[in-house]
Amino acid sequence: RQQTDANGVLENMDDPITTHEFVLPVTKVKNDADMKLWMKSSAYNDFLGFLTMLNAAVKGKPSSTLCQISPRTQALLDLLDTLSQWVDDCPAIEQPQRFGNKAFRTWMEKLRENATKLVQNILPENLQRAAEEVADYLINSFGNQTRIDYGTGHEASFAAFLCILYKLRLFTTEDQLSLATKVFVSYLNLARKLQKTYRMEPAGSQGVWGLDDYQFIPFIWGSSQLCMNPDITPKDFVEPKVVNKHHEDFMFLECIKYINEVKTGPFAEHSNTLWGISGVPHWSKVNSGLIKMYKAEMLHKFPVIQHFRFGSILSFTEYK
Repeated sequence: RQQTDANGVLENMDDPITTHEFVLPVTKVKNDADMKLWMKSSAYNDFLGFLTMLNAAVKGKPSSTLCQISPRTQALLDLLDTLSQWVDDCPAIEQPQRFGNKAFRTWMEKLRENATKLVQNILPENLQRAAEEVADYLINSFGNQTRIDYGTGHEASFAAFLCILYKLRLFTTEDQLSLATKVFVSYLNLARKLQKTYRMEPAGSQGVWGLDDYQFIPFIWGSSQLCMNPDITPKDFVEPKVVNKHHEDFMFLECIKYINEVKTGPFAEHSNTLWGISGVPHWSKVNSGLIKMYKAEMLHKFPVIQHFRFGSILSFTEYK
């Protein structure tokens, strides 16, 4: 028997974790009725709880803020560095079509073959059996191998990967800031490297959320970082000089910098939703609005959640 505590951390009521039965995650949401079950599930509660927990942890704190880098946090950073090196080892190939470079499939195959071992290097001895279940979320964090595309569903898989590691007690409250400002930022850098190297398409036409072609979570956590900032207001993020000066400190501005690099034309035309956000007076209002938007346009949308995967840790069972 198992349940989660107030922080969504896995607790075993009767048996030690060594007797927990781990499973390979599968999709569960097939129709509208399943969507209702999803919104009542333990996985929904745990995932949203993790998202808002880290949102609170980074409030008012630039990415350069000194924070604890535990050995397991460093192990995650090393894992992402390894995956980044693999991109260098699998350069884009010459091909007729401009987008969707097929070398990405070679990179993904290498990830699939090695993911379980990579995760085993992070897990303690008593959780080695969890490696295959946990690795499934890592594999699904970087894009679709067939379509060679990437979107917020893949981003959500990496957030779920971190959530699972937190539920398994690999991290504590002291690690929350580093998980967001170090590990997740490193993940974003890798995701952008993949997008640019392999010319990956956005998953879904225009993106069902309308905020950005590829990402969403760094806008949430990044707006929380900017709360109480006396020098940068929401109207400032459309100014390239502000973005170029402060992008390394704030995830939100790093996202804007990336958009400015990959898109041409007036910002108001290619990123209309973000342009509208620049008119909001305070970052706290931007932050709360983005969380509502994420729930409505991501967590509550069937085209996205039909791909979300459920195992024994992020469970489809009803939250109690």
